[in-house]
Amino acid sequence: MRRPVVGVIGSAYRIENRFATQLVGERNLRAVADVAGALPLMFAAAPDITDIGALLDVVDGVVLTGARANVHPVRFGTEPDSRHEPFDLHRDELALALSKVCVARGIPLFGICRGLQEMNVAFGGSLHPEIRDLPGRMNHRMPRLENGEIHPDPNVVFADRHEVSLIPDGAFATILGCQTIRVNSLHGQGILEPGKRVVVEGVAEDGTIEAIRIAEAPGFALGVQWHAEYDPQRNPINRKLFQAFGEALLARQRQG
Repeated sequence: MRRPVVGVIGSAYRIENRFATQLVGERNLRAVADVAGALPLMFAAAPDITDIGALLDVVDGVVLTGARANVHPVRFGTEPDSRHEPFDLHRDELALALSKVCVARGIPLFGICRGLQEMNVAFGGSLHPEIRDLPGRMNHRMPRLENGEIHPDPNVVFADRHEVSLIPDGAFATILGCQTIRVNSLHGQGILEPGKRVVVEGVAEDGTIEAIRIAEAPGFALGVQWHAEYDPQRNPINRKLFQAFGEALLARQRQG
């Protein structure tokens, strides 16, 4: 069999605030290649040039990556607030539709950070723009220096920050072989209300939803709130997740 191909979604980005581009973090591409054993294929988060049907005829699975922009609140019936910008309306439109089609067709789907949030909204769930503002929640945003700048050391930024408790006998507990893990944390927005088919499989110490699966999905359809793409070459938790995704890609290939 040929090597599986994974579509990795891009995000709108401007170079020098002038030149429109589509951006994918290289760690996502290397996680797909090194650990899932697949060929990463970047595609534009722009509905007018990315036809979902044509895309899914080419790829064996899809990764919805993390991104700077928040999912626009109009997607879950809330008024937008300029404090929670930037938004990426084109990615919202494509990713939400793509999530539903992947699940319906049994195409392996792995959502990371924003990707988990997109999967939740696609199935009718809602988000909170600033999880740390909810009572009893910790600050899930990336570490900063005292002057407010992002910490310069990526090992500090992506260090494991809190525990996640997994439901017994769930998809994640089965893949990881345990019920408690430690993960990194680099997000402001998070799940408020899960969607109708969204099964919560992992919760942080403060109650923040960290791991989901889509109920009755015929294929791999999992999402994580942490950045699993950062270090799956070394981190055993993230490695097992990308390996399981890779196994799902091969199973999809065998189905024809």
